[in-house]
Amino acid sequence: MTVAVVLLTAALVIVIALMTAAGAATLARMDGASYPTALTRAATAFAAVITLAAAVTAAIATLLG
Repeated sequence: MTVAVVLLTAALVIVIALMTAAGAATLARMDGASYPTALTRAATAFAAVITLAAAVTAAIATLLG
């Protein structure tokens, strides 16, 4: 049961990160950025969400452990 919860949580974090990246790329294109710039901003947003999720996970693990 625990493995299923971890896998579903990881999948949810990845989906949220992808949606954030798509939103960042869309906003960058609407702002007039070129495709490479929009892709860079999307990658930065994706990495930021994944990093934030890892930091929150580490903080919760420290509090519970």
